[in-house]
Amino acid sequence: MSSETNPTFSVGSKNFTAVAINTASKAGEWIQSKLGDFNSLQTKYSAQDLVTEVDKGAEKMIRNLIQTHFPQHSILGEEGVQPGPAASQLALQEMSGAEYLWIVDPLDGTTNFVHGFPFFSVSIALAHKGEVIVGVVYNPLFNELFVAEKGKGAYVKGKRMHVSQEARLLDSLIATGLPADRTGALPVNLLGLNALSSKVRNIRVAGSAALHLAYVAAGRLSGFWEIGLNSWDIAAGALLVTESGGTITDTEGNPYHLGVRNVMASNGLIHQEFHTELAHANALKITV
Repeated sequence: MSSETNPTFSVGSKNFTAVAINTASKAGEWIQSKLGDFNSLQTKYSAQDLVTEVDKGAEKMIRNLIQTHFPQHSILGEEGVQPGPAASQLALQEMSGAEYLWIVDPLDGTTNFVHGFPFFSVSIALAHKGEVIVGVVYNPLFNELFVAEKGKGAYVKGKRMHVSQEARLLDSLIATGLPADRTGALPVNLLGLNALSSKVRNIRVAGSAALHLAYVAAGRLSGFWEIGLNSWDIAAGALLVTESGGTITDTEGNPYHLGVRNVMASNGLIHQEFHTELAHANALKITV
């Protein structure tokens, strides 16, 4: 996936995608080495919103590696933002004017990491003038690196990815999350979960939005939705989905952008039916 023919993706001789891949790989390897060997466990926005020194150390590593290559670029990382939806929105707004913005979740699936459940990832995206042009999601335990460049397709372990071909919701395996916002996002998500459980083949709740989106891109899931996510949960996975032929919008069907918090991704074929069922359940957004 060379970028030599498209200067949009590189500055001088430094390839954006190569830096994203190298950075995610190094951070992922370090995270894996710390599995079962972390010292501090704290909560952020709620008792279910966890952070360890591994999250913070991985983000510091990622920042240092990116800034070594692109010192003029801006970086929005989860651990550099105060907890809570309002702080996340403000942080993104403050960086909205950046020409190049790296959007980083150093450890998506911290709860899984803490419990030794093997479903967590490093998520790194690069946006140019607000549009995601590079997305990398890396699961170090499975050594699976999902990579996308805008206009050049998406790949896992060097093989081109394509979304699934289920044309009916009833034949689909979909995924969602259980948001850390227990009073706002979680009740809305549970409305959708309850409504969809009898309308799909099955539902998975595995605990990493970035990996769920990567799995939609790889055809392992037909769809994914969740209420109340942040830009760093979604940005890399969003490009993976679109470059694999899928569709990603907000839960009301509007086009994806970096400010989307209520997300719905699918293979495209089930998207309208997926949206209709969530709408019927009043599960599209927080209304209070």
